[in-house]
Amino acid sequence: MSDLSHTDNQLTNETVDLLQQLIRHECVNTGQSDSGEEIRNSDLLETFLEGPGVELERFDCLPGRRSMVARIEGTEPSAPSLCLMGHTDVVPVSPEGWSRDPFGGELIDGEVWGRGAVDMLNLTSSMAVAFRHLARSGFRPKGDLVFFGVADEEAGGTYGAKWMAEHHWDAMAADYVLTEFGGLPTETPDGKKITLAAGEKGLGWRRLTVKGTPGHGSMPFGSDNAVLKAAEIIRRLGEYRPAAKLTEMWQHQISTLDLEDETKDALLNPESVWDAISNLESPGLARHLHACSHTTFSPNVVHGGVKTNVIPDSVEIDVDIRTAPGDSDQVDQHLREALGELFDEVEVRAIHDDPATFSSTDTPMWHLLQEMMQKAHPGAPLIPSLIVGATDARFYRDRGSVAYGAGLFSDRVNSSDFMARFHGHDERVDVDSLALTTQLWIDVVTNFWARVDS
Repeated sequence: MSDLSHTDNQLTNETVDLLQQLIRHECVNTGQSDSGEEIRNSDLLETFLEGPGVELERFDCLPGRRSMVARIEGTEPSAPSLCLMGHTDVVPVSPEGWSRDPFGGELIDGEVWGRGAVDMLNLTSSMAVAFRHLARSGFRPKGDLVFFGVADEEAGGTYGAKWMAEHHWDAMAADYVLTEFGGLPTETPDGKKITLAAGEKGLGWRRLTVKGTPGHGSMPFGSDNAVLKAAEIIRRLGEYRPAAKLTEMWQHQISTLDLEDETKDALLNPESVWDAISNLESPGLARHLHACSHTTFSPNVVHGGVKTNVIPDSVEIDVDIRTAPGDSDQVDQHLREALGELFDEVEVRAIHDDPATFSSTDTPMWHLLQEMMQKAHPGAPLIPSLIVGATDARFYRDRGSVAYGAGLFSDRVNSSDFMARFHGHDERVDVDSLALTTQLWIDVVTNFWARVDS
């Protein structure tokens, strides 16, 4: 093992300090083009990483929407490249639900609190600290080592990775990519296992525009009210039951659950999985398992009407659709089945249309991660997991790169509590996990090129 792979308290403290600064910059992405202001975190990372041997580039899609790339050039142009990618934006908060300042970045009882502490400024900060440590130690990789601090991940990447892939692919390109999220130890009936994201569902967001006929609100009888039609459309979406899509990752996931064998058998059967999920005692587990095994439809935003006494002639419904592997080209067919005859009375427009993606687990990187994670959790095997949300890894997989959601968390982390912190109240991460993750990046980078050449 290289002597570069020793993370001492200084590196852990650097990760804590950088994470606190990233949180305090409040790069809140509302989904609007003028939100985010990721330039604050991008410039912080650029200042943090600049130094001998590091090439820096910055990219502004829109004013304030800045992404940055740092690079240690490889010694062999033909060698594979490796990218550590972390996004710099965070989702909005409801401050009244927090017991601490969501942008205070406070260190309390060995945990850093704040929006982005687990999604994913913890990984972004630890990647930057590891990258700088390697650069200042004189490390020279065979292939390019890239750090990508990217904007707008929390709103689909339109002003971040998607824009970069379309306009500046050469700057961000890499053969192997590590990003969010994985490395969470999970106790199972067969002992401890570690989940690592090898794939994610697709984005099939749609805007449904429902048409009606305007009229006076005092005479509603027999009217063509777009709100009433929209309500029925929403009801049908809520009751729709698409067929299950059970993958190899689903089989791995079910093996980790502490459930009766009869329940597990039912969950592995496409004909019984819906009812088996419905009968689970834990609502949170049921929601997660349903999302992992089905294409989902969630009508989350409705706009319509102009005045209380005017029958509306138009209503827009934004539907968050997440497609299961193999289902990405079936979104409109699903909507037709769900809505029946009402499908012909709506205009359907795609907001996001990205397919589900997956990287093979039979790669040098997967095997290296398995070995390196043993240092923190001896004997715990890696199991591939499916992310039910979306990450910027999909833009790399679309171009043939191998991309995993990685990281490494301590036994202090309870998996159910940890997952509840994503986009939730009182988001926080423990310092032990920050230390383990910083060490993981150093271990992976210093051993990677020897593995891909072997």
